[in-house]
Amino acid sequence: MKSKTPEQSKTVLTDMVLPGETNALNNLFGGELLARMDRAASIAAGRHSRCITVTASVNHVAFTKVVPLGSVVTVEAKVSRAFRTSMEVCIDVWIEDRKSGDKTKVNEAIYTFVAVDKNGKPTAVPEITPETPIEKERFKAALRRKQLSLLLAGKIKPNDATELKALFD
Repeated sequence: MKSKTPEQSKTVLTDMVLPGETNALNNLFGGELLARMDRAASIAAGRHSRCITVTASVNHVAFTKVVPLGSVVTVEAKVSRAFRTSMEVCIDVWIEDRKSGDKTKVNEAIYTFVAVDKNGKPTAVPEITPETPIEKERFKAALRRKQLSLLLAGKIKPNDATELKALFD
């Protein structure tokens, strides 16, 4: 299987925040944003793997700024690292000032997807070759996050978490 770049999986969804998607403060419901991020990440994982993909976990979400009613919201997702059958997808969320065009980052998230065959059985995915500095950092950090997750779940022993140990040596 030929390696791919994160850019090859890039998915950008742009939409406007409508009244039925907001809370009592007229800001986008967090769950609405999570759904948008899940869709973008799913498309990115599918582009990378060329398989059906399923959400395995939402590893991290940071709601750093509110998304007001009427905002133009852009969700950008890219596969940051591929393992045997799973893919970590990094998602950045931006809002755009309609008058100036300035963009502000309001959210970021990390999801994990698994590629499956038509019977729902996990299937192998291509490796990732990061190109830009941020892609390279996200690629390296993905292994640390995976090892931490496996360690906390009791699926690996502390001595096997080599990337985590390296942080403290």
